[in-house]
Amino acid sequence: LSDDVPAGGQARLTKLVKNAGCASKIPPADLQRVLSRLPAITDPRLLVGSATADDAGVFQTSADLCLVQTVDVFTPSVDDPYTFGRIAACNSLSDVYAMGGKPITALSIIGYPINTLGDDWMYQMIKGGMDALQEAEVILVGGHSINDEEIKFGFAVTGVIDPKAVITNSGAQPGDVLILTKPIGTGVIAFAAQMGRAGEEAQRAAAASMTTLNRAASEVMVKMGAHACTDVTGFGLLGHLYQMVRESRVGAEIWWNSIPLLEGAADYASNGMVSGAAERNREYAAEIVEAADDVPEYALDILYDPQTSGGLLFSVPGETLDEVLAGLSAAGCAEAAVIGRISDDSRGRILVTSDPTQTNRSHPKVESQQTQPAESSDSEAQQEPCCEGQVRPETGDVSAESAFQRFMSTALGPGALDVIQKELTTIALSVAIQCEPCLKLHLKKALSMGITTEEIQEAAWMGVAFGGCKAMMFWNEQSKSLETISSEAASNK
Repeated sequence: LSDDVPAGGQARLTKLVKNAGCASKIPPADLQRVLSRLPAITDPRLLVGSATADDAGVFQTSADLCLVQTVDVFTPSVDDPYTFGRIAACNSLSDVYAMGGKPITALSIIGYPINTLGDDWMYQMIKGGMDALQEAEVILVGGHSINDEEIKFGFAVTGVIDPKAVITNSGAQPGDVLILTKPIGTGVIAFAAQMGRAGEEAQRAAAASMTTLNRAASEVMVKMGAHACTDVTGFGLLGHLYQMVRESRVGAEIWWNSIPLLEGAADYASNGMVSGAAERNREYAAEIVEAADDVPEYALDILYDPQTSGGLLFSVPGETLDEVLAGLSAAGCAEAAVIGRISDDSRGRILVTSDPTQTNRSHPKVESQQTQPAESSDSEAQQEPCCEGQVRPETGDVSAESAFQRFMSTALGPGALDVIQKELTTIALSVAIQCEPCLKLHLKKALSMGITTEEIQEAAWMGVAFGGCKAMMFWNEQSKSLETISSEAASNK
């Protein structure tokens, strides 16, 4: 962890976790497989349980009062600890808002490597969460902490609701319109940030969205008599809509060109910056999703993108639409949009298409500077291959350098493995650990040794197999270097 904790304490929380935000959750198909094996809860006081994949449980305590209970814990989706704390609180409260309830108390749950990172970031995370809870008029009554290698934070929230006013994901009716109250794209942006490719404006816009409570949107939804609601989080827009369609026994049509997107999201997704969690969401819901020919592939990536502290997705009768939109606007939900409709499709299908009335709206691929690294420095630009083992006079003596160079020479020289096998192995390792200087050095060396580009490609993809999504993104970018180096080598012959 020390490489991601610079002197002066600059926080880079997303560098300390494998999957950021709600992308860290167990894939929905895997979760459903486990939960289906558990015994059903038949207590009549449990009005809403886990069986319907709703956002929270609802337990009736009296004729006119129910408790709404939920818990949500995940890894950082932003680098700043205080902002992460606010996001964690907003995300946890959202489940109660999605049911139409009023949250009243919360318990914090935190996993944190205190022996490695110290206690200041932990304080900032909890303080950010407390401030968001205070904004929501929710009392933090206590919490639980675990000394964990990977940072995790969230809250168990309790709310209240009248049993006659509970809104679930199972009440959508044909003819309803679908409204989304926040733009999507937080997962794409968080993944791009982990790769060092997200622009500052995109990250700020995503953080602003994730730290916005769904309280106002929920109050409007309840007042206007929504038929069904869910919040859009870890399973992505299509994953959560899939649950609504399934539980309501209806179909849906959503209009890609009407869906609000966060700045940079279309750009990053169209450039392949999509986490493995989006693919797992696709596996979960793809069987009932059909996309029109004019919907680009990256659009589906965004629609399956796991969201952190996303907006509410709810259905209302079409005749109330103007009143609902006016209410949302007055409540400050400026980015709320109509994104589709509920159909009577007996197959329960979701059709992704374009709204013909929105001919001037689209989400084209944007070639922008945001796909470049957000930060760079002279030291990074001149970074040397770590496998060269160069020791500078101020950090080591000549004898140590000589000994290390002898070791490297022996390690890379012929032995039980010949030099060709070792060079290809080195390329695979350079991709797996995403070391650009090492990779470029060994690409040149491999070509000079007569190794073919096909052999190099195969070795690189071995590295991707071990390094995962980040290694794949790294190789997709660096493979251009192979083409350049190969062309230069050919012209010099």
